[in-house]
Order: sequence, then structure tokens, then C-alpha cells
Amino acid sequence: MNPAALRVLARAITATALVLTGAACTDTSPASPSGTTTEQQTPTSEAHTAPSDRNTAMDIRVTLDGRPVDATLNDSPAARDFAELLPLTVDLKDFHQTERIADLPRRLTTYGAPEPRAPKAGDLTYYAPWGNLALFYRDGDSANADLLILGSMDADADRLAGAERITIEAAP
Repeated sequence: MNPAALRVLARAITATALVLTGAACTDTSPASPSGTTTEQQTPTSEAHTAPSDRNTAMDIRVTLDGRPVDATLNDSPAARDFAELLPLTVDLKDFHQTERIADLPRRLTTYGAPEPRAPKAGDLTYYAPWGNLALFYRDGDSANADLLILGSMDADADRLAGAERITIEAAP
């Protein structure tokens, strides 16, 4: 099965699991005519054991200053939200001689963010307090809960450091 078909299948399974979980948590039995219950339901471990897609990479097409770069997005909620903005072209500017940054058209979700880790050269990230995209061309100093790693790009540091414009599109 090709990667695009696997992504569609993974999204369908996740959506189905969410619908079934929501349906299972609603009491509409005849013993409760109003559709509510006064009993407190105890969550089961099954409700939290849906397969995690956090390690499922999402291929994207990235162009830096008109030249293609291999890249992927992770499958975090923020990366999926970012993918909804695609295609996207933004101008980049330097920040602290470590990263290239650009404003996004809107803020991304930070819900369900993975544990923070220090960014590495080539990481495509989202800095939540400012709502901007950050492309690291040098390793970051430390982990920061406000910096969400969306994915990574395979390009040398000099090319990333000098990038003026980035175009990101969904892979075919």
C-alpha cells in the first residue's frame, strides 16, 4: 500500500475510533429517558489505548528559494493542523543566528503536544507564543514546551541558514 493510502487509512481509523468512543460515552438507554445519567462513569483503559500515530510521518514537498528539499511532518495534532494550511509560501528572516522564522496566517493547535525536546538543525517547528513557523539551521539550546516540532527537512545547514523563502505543499 502506498504512503498516501496509508495516511488516509490511518486518519479514517482515528476518526472512527473517536466517533465510537463518543458514542460509547453517551447513555441513551430506555432506563434514562432524558439521555443522561446520574451515575459517574469510570473511564476504562480501552478508551485511551487507541493506536498512536505520532510516529507516522506525513510526506510534504518543500521548496527553499526555488529548490526542492526532502521533508516530512510528524503526525502530532499541531502538524496535522499545519497541514491544513498547505500550500503555503512565506518569506523567512533570521532569528538569533539559529533559525529562520515566518508568520503563519493563523495560530495552530497546541492540544496534545508531545513532550518537548531540544530542536535540531533541519527541524520545522511552531513557536506557540508568537504563532510563527521556525526552521532551525543550528541545534537549539534546550527543550521548550512552547516550541512544537512539526517535522524535519533534509538540507545542509548553510542552505537552511540562507533561505529567504519557503514553499510547503502536501505531497502527491
